[in-house]
Amino acid sequence: MAMTTVQEMFLGGAWQPSASGDAAEATSPATGEVIGTVPQGDRDDARRAIAAAREAADGWARLTAFERAAKMSAVAEIIHSRREELARTLTTDQGKPLRAEAYGEVDELIEYWHMAAEDCKRLGGDLPNSFSPGKRVLLVRRARGVVGVISPWNWPYTMPAELIAPALACGNAVVWTPAPSTAICAIALAHCIADADLPPGVFNLVTGPGPVVGDEIARNPGTDGIAFIGSTATGRLVGQAAAGKAVLLEMGGNGPLVVMDDADLEAAADATLTACYLCAGQSCTAGERLLVHRAVQDEFVELLARRVTERILLGDPFDDATTMGPLNNEPVAQKMDEHVDDAVQRGASVVSGGSRAEGFPTALYWQPTVLAHVPADARVAVEETFGPVAPVVAVDSLDDAIALTNASPYGLLAAIFTANLEAGLQFADRVRTGWVNINESSNYWEAHLPFGGRSGSDSGIGRVGGPHVMHSFTELQTVVLTPHGRRS
Repeated sequence: MAMTTVQEMFLGGAWQPSASGDAAEATSPATGEVIGTVPQGDRDDARRAIAAAREAADGWARLTAFERAAKMSAVAEIIHSRREELARTLTTDQGKPLRAEAYGEVDELIEYWHMAAEDCKRLGGDLPNSFSPGKRVLLVRRARGVVGVISPWNWPYTMPAELIAPALACGNAVVWTPAPSTAICAIALAHCIADADLPPGVFNLVTGPGPVVGDEIARNPGTDGIAFIGSTATGRLVGQAAAGKAVLLEMGGNGPLVVMDDADLEAAADATLTACYLCAGQSCTAGERLLVHRAVQDEFVELLARRVTERILLGDPFDDATTMGPLNNEPVAQKMDEHVDDAVQRGASVVSGGSRAEGFPTALYWQPTVLAHVPADARVAVEETFGPVAPVVAVDSLDDAIALTNASPYGLLAAIFTANLEAGLQFADRVRTGWVNINESSNYWEAHLPFGGRSGSDSGIGRVGGPHVMHSFTELQTVVLTPHGRRS
C-alpha cells in the first residue's frame, strides 16, 4: 500500500471512514509536514468493530490451528514483500532512523507473525488423571472470543504484532486501536493483515482518541479480553475499564542499569548506548537510570561521554549516517526538558547534550544527553523519562543498588554489569523485576521469551513473548469423559 492522503479504518472486512466523517491530520516528527489524514473514530465505530468481531469469532475459532497458522504466515509474507515501504513509513511517521532502526523493526515484525504461526500449532492441553476409575479428563485450550488490543507509538509495528498475531493465531477475533501519533504506521500494517484475506470481522482497526475508542473497547461487554501496551497511567485506566475481563497489561519501566566496581567498563559503556539511545530513549526497557559504583563512576562517565560523541549521531532519519532521530511527540520532549532541568537544579552536571537541538525542521530533536552526579531522588532517576538521557547515580555497594532498584514502583527490567557471577545472580534473586540482564544492555530482549512486570509493581501484569502470551489469549476448558455404560 502506498501512503495516501486520506486513510480509512478497517471494520468488518471493509475499508471505511469514521461514521462521523471526522478526521485528523498526521504530521511527521522528522519534518513537521502533513503526511496523511486519519479517521477520528468514536464509540459508535468501536461498537461496530466489536459487533463484527463477535459475529466472526466462532467461525474463526473452529478452524484448525494449522489453517489459522497458514493465514499468519501469509501476513508475514506480505509484510516481507513490503519491507521497504513499511520501513520508510515508520521513519516518516514515528521518526526512527531508517538504516539504523526502521528496517530492523520491520524484520522483527515479520518474525512475530511467523512465530505466532508456529506456536499456535504447538499449543496443546493436558490429560490429567481422574479420581474415578475409567473416566478420562481432557484440558483443552479455547480461544477467549474477542480480544481488544491497545498499542503504543514507540514500536508501532512490533508491539501491536506481539499481541495481534498470537491472539488471532489462538482463534480470537481482534479489534485494534493504535496510538494516534503513529496511526499512519498502524494503517500500513493493517493493510498487510487485511490483504491476507482473513474472514470478514476477524481483524478490525479503529483509529481515534484513546479516551474514546480505547475506553469503549476496554469496557464494552462485547470484548472478552484486553491486551494493552503503553504507559502506566493509561494502563491503569484500561485495567479499570476492563474490570472482570482477562487483561494483559505491559506498562512502564525505570531501568536500572547497574555498573559495579568490578565490571568491564568498556562493555558497560557500549551497552549503555543501546540502553539509553535506542529509539531515542523511548523504550519501556531503556536505561532510565544508571546506578554506577562510586569507585568507577568518573571513569565510566568519561568512557560513555566519548562514545556518545563518536557514535550517536542525531540527524535526518532518512540519512544513512544517522543513528538517532527526533522524539515522536511534544509531550515527550517537554518531559525531557523538565527532567533534565530538575536534575541540574538538584546538583547534577551536564556532561554532554542537555537541551533540544537547533537547526532541525521540528523542535522534537533532543540532543543525546549524559548527566553525572544525579541525586537518587531527581525526577529523571525516579520517573520514566522516555527520552535520550543517561542519568548517572552513584551507589556504594551491591546492596545499595538493589535497594534503589526495589525502591522504584516499577518492576519491568533491570540490568547489571559485574565480573562476579555470584553477585549477578544475587542481584537477579533480590530485585523485583520481571526480567534481569547480566552483562547486557537493559534494552536487550528476545521475542520468544516471556516479558512483563513483577506483581505489585506499576509495570503491569501478564507476559508477552512467544508461546507464553498465548495463555493470556486462551482459557482452559475441562472435559470429563465417561465411557458408555460406565458409572463412577
